[in-house]
Amino acid sequence: MTFRILPTARAHPWHGVSPGPEPPRLVTAYIEITPRDVVKYELDKVSGLLKVDRPQQTSSSPPTLYGLIPQTYCGANVAALSPEAEIADGDPLDICVLSERPIDRADIVLPAKVLGGLRMIDGGEADDKIVAVLANDRIYQDADSLEDIPTHIVDRLEHYFLTYKMVPGADHPVSIEERYGADHAHAVVEAAIADYKTEIVGTDE
Repeated sequence: MTFRILPTARAHPWHGVSPGPEPPRLVTAYIEITPRDVVKYELDKVSGLLKVDRPQQTSSSPPTLYGLIPQTYCGANVAALSPEAEIADGDPLDICVLSERPIDRADIVLPAKVLGGLRMIDGGEADDKIVAVLANDRIYQDADSLEDIPTHIVDRLEHYFLTYKMVPGADHPVSIEERYGADHAHAVVEAAIADYKTEIVGTDE
């Protein structure tokens, strides 16, 4: 028996997927980690496959879906929106997505409505975390701002990012300087899309 190997039609999650139907308000999120994961998975930028980055350093796990917005890059424009940093982390823009129904698998894409974000500094670099909701979620779909979701959910997000790299006896490089609303979050998304075009694609168009 012989097998014919067919060319793959899968798009690269970073480069081959649209940043969204209506960015910066309605974006596409590629999910790397679910709330049940105690291992940090991360997109391999070369192959487009989801890889194991490391076991979580602490006992905490992300309280929301966690991933990236395709065709974004945190470069000079993103750094310019963060007064505490001179450079950004050089990765796709991170996004945390709330869903009332549990989604227990990663390596998927979904539509997400941007509500706000956390201005995070990691090792002196801008590392913003956009906060969004599943666009067609029956519970969260009417939310338009970070203020429209329970405060304790944002508290849990802050706690996760402030502790997920902690190692006993080592300096902790992460701080969260501000929670911001939808308008600033839209500006961060637009900046990351612009950075992708100039620093990855090599065009200003």
